[in-house]
Amino acid sequence: MSVRRSVLPSGLRIVTEEVSSVRSAAIGIWVNVGSRDESPATAGASHFLEHLLFKGTARRSALEISSSIESVGGEMNAFTSKEYTCFYARVIDTDLPMAIDVISDLITSSVVSALDVDAERKVVLEEIAMRDDDPSDLVHDLYAETYYGDTPLGRPILGTIASIKDMSRSTVNNYYKKRYLPQDLVVAVAGNIKHKKVVAMVEAALSVDGFLDVMGAPVVRSNTQDKKVKQQSVGLISRKTEQAHMFYGMEGVARHDDRRFAMGVLASALGGGMSSRLFQEIREKRGLAYSVYAYAQQYAGSGQIGFYAGCNPTKAIGVVEIIREVLADVVDNGMTHEEIERAKGAVRGSLVLSQEDSGSRMFRIGKNEIVYGQVTGFDDILKSISRVNEQDIREIAGAFLTKTPTLALVGPFKNTSKFEKVLK
Repeated sequence: MSVRRSVLPSGLRIVTEEVSSVRSAAIGIWVNVGSRDESPATAGASHFLEHLLFKGTARRSALEISSSIESVGGEMNAFTSKEYTCFYARVIDTDLPMAIDVISDLITSSVVSALDVDAERKVVLEEIAMRDDDPSDLVHDLYAETYYGDTPLGRPILGTIASIKDMSRSTVNNYYKKRYLPQDLVVAVAGNIKHKKVVAMVEAALSVDGFLDVMGAPVVRSNTQDKKVKQQSVGLISRKTEQAHMFYGMEGVARHDDRRFAMGVLASALGGGMSSRLFQEIREKRGLAYSVYAYAQQYAGSGQIGFYAGCNPTKAIGVVEIIREVLADVVDNGMTHEEIERAKGAVRGSLVLSQEDSGSRMFRIGKNEIVYGQVTGFDDILKSISRVNEQDIREIAGAFLTKTPTLALVGPFKNTSKFEKVLK
């Protein structure tokens, strides 16, 4: 494996993957902070800050930041999750020094002016409005809120209208200075590169104004389950929508649980594609929904497995009942060898196909390092998936698909009473 790792005296980690067969390179700076690390008063600060760092630095205006990458045909963006934030760019390999300098500039020297805070506040509020106008997106935030309650994992990454309106420049800037420290950063680079040269470029770019000399307390995240205590939960946002959007889920495995590979195969077999059990039962056999899928999500100390469907509101109860029947059948009878092998092939294939470009490889090594503290070998991951067998699926289905369910609904319903009866 061509993945290499270096740790600077400041605690900054640099991971690279050399892919000599391509002419591109991707750089990502991963910050070990996300919405899970926010208090109610700073809800949405991680995502708000992600926006603000593109507004200008001591050396570059917002236009200069974007044009520097776009003028060489590259792409640049960022995203915020529950547990980390990533700023990235993908360029021709000869333009990598420039890309490293630009992304590093955002991390070390953004101005975060009061004027920019007020301007970008409007943009974030528009993003919240856009999320609220998309029921298929909104239902996932509703599920997290219903499942976790008023905890860091239960709050939306975007924050709330109230928290964004109330957030001051000093709040965001203090969050920036306290959270964006060397020991909480991972720099991931993949493509036609050499590790030693990348380390030298990163060290030079991040040394501006003594950034690498700044030390602070690293982010320490609780590994306890954040789920609120409630026997059964149904969350509802009543909307006059043409479709009912639902997400039915329950507790799953946490990030460091070795059973996560079996859980991934189980999720794929249940709702990972057109041949999956739920897709066949809900869409193909009965024509009750257009979109049906499942996925497993892991965090530090917590996780879920869940199932989404969008259907005619009059059919929503029936779809929930089908989901429950399918899960009960898997718990009681397991899955066939053919189903499991098909799901394993789908998981393996999607992983391999996802590594076809430098950007995807950067995301893999960067995410591995930021969440696990190491980059797991790609072949080792494929072997772990291949080892999943029928007994593993039966055991993990019995352990988790029997957990108390949570249901989130966005649709034209007055109350949740009928759905609560179905879940009993």
